[in-house]
Amino acid sequence: MSITHTPPSGRHGVVIIGSGFGGLFAAKALRRADIDVTVIDRTTHHLFQPLLYQVATGILSEGEIAPSIRMILRKQTNTAVRLGEVTKIDLNGRTVTSTDHGRTTVTGYDSLIVSAGAQQSYFGNDHFAEHAPGMKTIDDALELRGRILGAFESAESTTDPVERERLLTFVVVGAGPTGVEMAGQVAELAHRTLVGAYRNIDTRDSRIILLDAAPSVLAPFGSHLGEKATRTLTKIGVDVQLGAAVTDVDRDGLTVRQPDGTERKINAVCKVWSAGVAASPLARHLADQTGATLDRAGRINVNDDYSLPGHRNVFVIGDMAARDGLPGVAQVAIQGGRYVARQIKTEVTATANRKPSPIRRPFVYKDKGSMATISRFNAVAKMGRLRLAGFAGWILWLAVHVAYIVGFRSRLTTVLSWTWTFLGSWRGQLTITQQQVAARNAIGKLHRIQREERTIYEAVTRAS
Repeated sequence: MSITHTPPSGRHGVVIIGSGFGGLFAAKALRRADIDVTVIDRTTHHLFQPLLYQVATGILSEGEIAPSIRMILRKQTNTAVRLGEVTKIDLNGRTVTSTDHGRTTVTGYDSLIVSAGAQQSYFGNDHFAEHAPGMKTIDDALELRGRILGAFESAESTTDPVERERLLTFVVVGAGPTGVEMAGQVAELAHRTLVGAYRNIDTRDSRIILLDAAPSVLAPFGSHLGEKATRTLTKIGVDVQLGAAVTDVDRDGLTVRQPDGTERKINAVCKVWSAGVAASPLARHLADQTGATLDRAGRINVNDDYSLPGHRNVFVIGDMAARDGLPGVAQVAIQGGRYVARQIKTEVTATANRKPSPIRRPFVYKDKGSMATISRFNAVAKMGRLRLAGFAGWILWLAVHVAYIVGFRSRLTTVLSWTWTFLGSWRGQLTITQQQVAARNAIGKLHRIQREERTIYEAVTRAS
């Protein structure tokens, strides 16, 4: 079934693909404009992705970091939300094709903002995903929670000491902010929260390993903060192993290559992948139509105003866009979303007043710093020349994350959950089900089939 959707008012129509930080903040910036906005996304929620690891480790519920897009935008009368996965963008025809449960919708646009984000990258080894899930979606986080807590349950039941050791070994691949935060919270879960909860095992016997092929932890933060983070991780029980490149992942563990070329096996049931990201396949789809180039992460190179070459009305922002080496972090997406919304509003107003469109000033990113939490009351933060570690860094991390959680209710419940967790040892989100892992595997297989079919279709289309 196919439906063609055109904004009913005849006003300038803006389509936004993606409701992450870039897409959502662009939509909110257009709330008072004389413009019709349509937000298209595969999910019904806006995800505060930097806190996914806290869902995976039982600190927060998914609702606290993933409020409904419709509820966020419900008072924004010029905005409609459509559920669907974008399968085609026709730049010449100015249409976006999306599908949802067998229904295909074609939406016309005057201006287009593409903010479809990024997905986990396994550097060409996508089969690793079955045994080492990434952490990009709510489904990922819930699956990981099931795997982590399920490993403790299985260890409690087994009488085989070798199997128990394998079950109580947790490996996080990637020593960037996500990997550091995940390893730190698994360590606190094992060495603090779950202590005394089991009768046949001591969760403090768990081994938490943080792997990275790089020579340092948190490389973008600089050597000083990286060394502080490494010392703190070691102190709370994380085994940091650097210069270790993962060459294989299977059900039983990982194979790691050392700098000298030798390989060794780490036996572990529960593995977490946080080593790389790749832009949405829509970046290549747009590159094929515009001749724009892609970087190594699959991000499309854009103009200095975030527009695509030859298409002044099409903007790509967030993790999909490559521009001046800007990092794929929330602040870049937020500022980019607000910037392109201003350009669209300014030009629509000029057209309505029969004035020429003003010359666009290039986007200028204002770096508000980077931060990562390691354990309770301990984080590192880099803001300009300022470097903070320990409790001061944690207070700053806390304030920034509370400020950017969307919605007052979400902020309130998140602060309450953090209070229980950080001041005591209780975590309120330790419920798991078999379906979170079993059904997730079935969904993963379905998505792989769909990706393969889409790849074949795109190859045939390009050839013809």
